[in-house]
Amino acid sequence: MWQAEVRIDLDAIRDNVALMRAGTSAEVMAVVKGDGYGHGMLPSARAALAGGATWLGVATLDEGLALRRAGLDVPVLAWLHSPGLALHEGVAAGLDLSASSVQLVEELVTAARRAERTARVHLKLDTGLARAGATPAEWPAVLEAAAKAQADGDIEVVGVWSHFVYADVLGHETTDRQLAAFADGLAVAERFGISPRYRHIANSAATLTRPDAHYDLVRPGIAVYGLSPIEGETFGLRPAMTARARVAQTKRVPAGQGVSYGHTYFTERETTLALVPLGYADGVPRAASNAGPVQLAGKRRTIAGRVCMDQIVLDVGDDQVSAGDVATLFGPSDQGPTADDWAEVVGTINYEIVTRFGSPRVPRIYDGTAGVTS
Repeated sequence: MWQAEVRIDLDAIRDNVALMRAGTSAEVMAVVKGDGYGHGMLPSARAALAGGATWLGVATLDEGLALRRAGLDVPVLAWLHSPGLALHEGVAAGLDLSASSVQLVEELVTAARRAERTARVHLKLDTGLARAGATPAEWPAVLEAAAKAQADGDIEVVGVWSHFVYADVLGHETTDRQLAAFADGLAVAERFGISPRYRHIANSAATLTRPDAHYDLVRPGIAVYGLSPIEGETFGLRPAMTARARVAQTKRVPAGQGVSYGHTYFTERETTLALVPLGYADGVPRAASNAGPVQLAGKRRTIAGRVCMDQIVLDVGDDQVSAGDVATLFGPSDQGPTADDWAEVVGTINYEIVTRFGSPRVPRIYDGTAGVTS
């Protein structure tokens, strides 16, 4: 008998990728960083590949190496590298690695020579997000270093890429400005003799709404898992994660009873309290105190009092609720609250809600057959 679990619908992941694949002539890179946005990196990767993805994207070198150790030999791009990492291990494993500076190009040259293998490199241009990526002023120096390294046989510039700021806000003028800056950056690359096979800038939002930004490769992340990057639009995506737990205890309490730490909630009348064994150690945001929605016994409830490390409490009135009944925090909309509902009440985004649920004491249970290995 289970106490708390996160269920992942692998077929939903497959179908979400297939939906996006059908809407573009570009190849699809399914982003599986952050342990597959909390869904499990390896099962999510396999399901995404079953849906038509031909690339996988991760943030860190270690994530990319984990995919290789699991036997996934498709192209994998890892893009977030601090100085001094063992990049030669990534080169030896055939990972594609990103470079945003002359220093990193030079580190990749060293890594390639140590691995005795040409490094596959994607050069990143900062078109306005002001995170990773070379600024337009730095871009020519990065291209010059990369062109020399490519001529020497140490690297192959496989891609040039960037990332949007406002693609999740339909019609935002910044998106058009970034596309123009990206086109300019590609033209400068051509002048240095760099004509990459893959040009890519489209995230989930642009994959779903800006076909003019698809180029050769799109990089959906949150949409792979069935959550929309754009408020009020679903695009036919199916959420893959459901978080739920069985009620551990119920008790009758009088009117005026304070509930949980600090007594930030008081019962208005004699009522039943239901204890649900999930807390902030499991991924429930503490900011959901007195706000988080939970489906129990056919009704949507609100967390009563503060979220604790291991548990939350629901005030269920006179409804018939017993220990062992299932309380659903979020999942598909036909099953109760959604990750978007939770994001709204705690002032965050759906990405953070699902990514939180990775506690080892709350098992992930996988449904469906997409990508399942025998």
